[in-house]
Amino acid sequence: MADNGLNIFQVAGRAMSAQLIRMNTTASNLANAGAITGSADTAYRTIKPVFRTEYDKMTGLATVNVEKIVTAGSDPTKLYDPSHPMADKDGNVFVSAVDETRELVDMMETARSYQNNVEVMQTAKSLILDTLKLGR
Repeated sequence: MADNGLNIFQVAGRAMSAQLIRMNTTASNLANAGAITGSADTAYRTIKPVFRTEYDKMTGLATVNVEKIVTAGSDPTKLYDPSHPMADKDGNVFVSAVDETRELVDMMETARSYQNNVEVMQTAKSLILDTLKLGR
């Protein structure tokens, strides 16, 4: 952390960055919903960011960082389809197990969280400007 501690703009900015990563992983999951491959090892698996709270001792403010991105959710679904061009030697294909409904809910929640942080920044800016006007 900087010597002067975090301010509200840095806290909201970091939260927005974390939500952007969350939105990107959700979009990737949705883009790969129903993806088919010939092996369980190469099948797409849902990815999710892992967040870590970081406290600033100087100001008492907390912010969030993305610690890592992990695979989550169910294993791919094995289907018997020997006519599929990607079928393995046993005639099986593997379909990614992305829960599209859950991903859409995550996307809406992420968009709302991002918008909330935009509003925090706008409110802080407005309060600072109003305070400066009082000094005139």
